[in-house]
Parts: sequence; structure tokens; C-alpha cells
Amino acid sequence: MNSLVVGGTLVARKRSPTLTESELRLMEILWQRGSATVAEVVEALPKRLSLAYSTVLTTLRILEQKGYVRHTEEGRAFVYCPLVDRNQARRSAVEFVLSRFFNNSPELLMLNILEHEDIDAAELERLRTMIQQNDPGEDHEQR
Repeated sequence: MNSLVVGGTLVARKRSPTLTESELRLMEILWQRGSATVAEVVEALPKRLSLAYSTVLTTLRILEQKGYVRHTEEGRAFVYCPLVDRNQARRSAVEFVLSRFFNNSPELLMLNILEHEDIDAAELERLRTMIQQNDPGEDHEQR
């Protein structure tokens, strides 16, 4: 766990079950490649977002502790591969946001998105279609 000083006292900071920005960056590389060593991940990072080898290694270890990746040994190198795909990670993030900010209410989340985000006509139509398809009161067989 990370540490945090609060009022002069060192306290443990709970690890987020969702991906941090840095973790997501590394996961994107692993999702793209399928697997990679620490050196390959460092090399794949864009220059403007480059991280030290030790930082990438630490972040990959955290991802492993969280259950997002696993490693195998190939010679002297550890090869990391994702255990969670993009859709699973998205779902986990949505569940976290729903519980933390929207009292587990998909309606409140959707209303917030509709009120505060620019959504084009095509996106709105896809949302309408999905809502109709998921409406338990609708008979989907007759379409």
C-alpha cells in the first residue's frame, strides 16, 4: 500500500481497484502487444510519456497484485501479459464510478452524461436502440 501523511501521521493509503492513469497506459501496451517485458513496455511508451525502467517495473508489479496481469519467466526476463481485457477493465471502472459517485444508479450516471457531455445524433440513436433492447417491458421477438 502507498503511504500518506495526514496531520503528521503516516497512514496507509488504500490501493484503487480500478486502473490509475499510469497503469492504464501500461495496460494499453500489453493489450496491443499481448505480452511484453519491462524493457519492451518502456520502449513502447511515447517519448513525451516516458517512464524509468524501475517505475514501469513497480507499476507492473502493482498491476499483478491487483490481478490485471501475470508474469512468466523467460530466461532472466519477466514477460507480463494481461489477465483482464479492455472490456473487463471498462466494466470495472464503470462499476467503481457507479458505486462511488452515483449510489449504484445507472440512471443517475446516464442523466449526468446526457446533461454534461456533448452527444451527437448518432450516439443518441445508438443509446435509444440499446435502451429499447434492454427494456424488460418490450417484446423483442416481434422486431
